[in-house]
Amino acid sequence: MKRIYSATFNSIRGFIDGVRTEAAIREEALALAGAVPVGMALAPSAAWYVAMIGAILLVMAIEFLNTAVEKLSDHVTPEHHYAIGRIKDFGSAAVFCGLAFTGLVWIVAIGLRFGLL
Repeated sequence: MKRIYSATFNSIRGFIDGVRTEAAIREEALALAGAVPVGMALAPSAAWYVAMIGAILLVMAIEFLNTAVEKLSDHVTPEHHYAIGRIKDFGSAAVFCGLAFTGLVWIVAIGLRFGLL
C-alpha cells in the first residue's frame, strides 16, 4: 500500500511541476480542462467521449515523456550536440503524432455527432 501511495504522490508532484514549468504541458492541461465539458456536448456516445478525452491524456503522457527526455539530455550536456538534438527531435515527432491522432479522433467524433460522416 505504501508503494501505491508513494507512486501516486510522485505522479501528482510531477504533474503539478510540469504544469508550472512547461508551457506545452500547461497548454495541454488547459485543453484537457476545456475538452471535458465540451466533449460531453460534442461526443456522439459515451464511448466516443472516452476516446476523445483519452486521446488528449495520451498526448499529455507523450509530452511528459518528451519533456523528461529533453530535461535529461540537457542535464547530461547543456551544449548543443548533434545526436542529442536528433533524440529531442524524435520526441517532438512523437508529440506531433499524438496530436495528429487526437485531431483525427475529435474530427471523426464531431463529424458523427453532426451527421457529416
